[in-house]
Amino acid sequence: MLQLEQWMNIHVLHKQGHSIRAIAELSGHARNTVRKVLRQNRPKAFEKPQRSSQMDPFKGYLTERFQACRLSAVRLLEEIRPMGYTGSIVTLRRLLATLKPQKAALQKLTVRFETPPGQQAQADWAYCGRHPDADGTVVPVYVFVMVLSFSRMLFVTFTRSMNLASLIGSHQEAFEFFGGWPQSILYDNMKQVKLGPEQWNPLFLDFANHYGFVPKTHRIRRPRTKGKVERMVHYVEDNFLNGRSFSDFADLNAQGRHWLSHTANVRVHATTGQRPTDLWSQENLTALASAVAYQISQPVSRKTNSESFLHFAGSRYSVPPEHAGQTLQIEQREQKILIRCQDLIVAEHVVAPKRGSSIANPAHLEALWKLTLQRQHEPLPNWKLTFQDSVAAPPLALYEEVAR
Repeated sequence: MLQLEQWMNIHVLHKQGHSIRAIAELSGHARNTVRKVLRQNRPKAFEKPQRSSQMDPFKGYLTERFQACRLSAVRLLEEIRPMGYTGSIVTLRRLLATLKPQKAALQKLTVRFETPPGQQAQADWAYCGRHPDADGTVVPVYVFVMVLSFSRMLFVTFTRSMNLASLIGSHQEAFEFFGGWPQSILYDNMKQVKLGPEQWNPLFLDFANHYGFVPKTHRIRRPRTKGKVERMVHYVEDNFLNGRSFSDFADLNAQGRHWLSHTANVRVHATTGQRPTDLWSQENLTALASAVAYQISQPVSRKTNSESFLHFAGSRYSVPPEHAGQTLQIEQREQKILIRCQDLIVAEHVVAPKRGSSIANPAHLEALWKLTLQRQHEPLPNWKLTFQDSVAAPPLALYEEVAR
């Protein structure tokens, strides 16, 4: 294979009028080589010769098995030995190394789903570290982020907690900011929204039903399905928080609202090619005035007695006996009494008709009765009285002397 300089030298000699024989003598190449080069308009690119490998007959099988099960080289070697492979495990590992990046890329593949106006929002929490407050007490700081999926209109607010009351309050602030709410909101599998794979948090579900939106969660270990809000969390951390200082929570949220109005929602979005505030008018959200504000009552703590009852507002309410002796949270919502252990409702009653009432769930009393029957009673004191030893009787003369 001629180098570029040699190829160019032959063409230069030909342009100078030298014959093929003279060019061959001057360049040191055979006349057939000179003729071949002169027929080429440009240098021929180097082509790596295709070499056969012992791995070639097994590449299809190995690719399919690795992508399906991600088996190790040792395991795959055991499978292809009986098929006739005689090469080394090093060659096999070299092939698998080319498949691993492909496997990782396939796992990250995500179809971008563009929703129509008013159909969906995505919401998430992010931890922003711990910072000292005005009294010097170090407190955690969290940011709640919600983005409308169609317009990319963004809302953020900062809180001291990620509990259910903070989540509901942050939603209400977002609804006021947007002027309404979409048909559905997508979350990750946070316990404030979902207690288990098929169990919604009843308090949050009550909040969602009040406003008429459908809560949804992404598939487990597939957070990219709510990628719009995931990217916005990083955007808030980098574009707003990084490099700024805030005097207190009020200042933090005030600067956050200014950033939303003057930066985040007026920038040209890379995907839509438009400003979120311009597309916002097309969202067609459920109007804010279509539902009264959801009332978040502040729960109070009460300790359950040994009879599995707790006192609230002058009356007694039963709880399951396994919560006897525990401190639970109780709150009143209109004509309902809700009793919670953390975010889980353990009992629900109607409000007592008058003070001094005792409101009991028959299921609670039945469970308490069963536990009482199963309880082991303490044994009675174990002692004995016997008359086996002889008792000495004093003589009668002794009594007669005393009587005198």
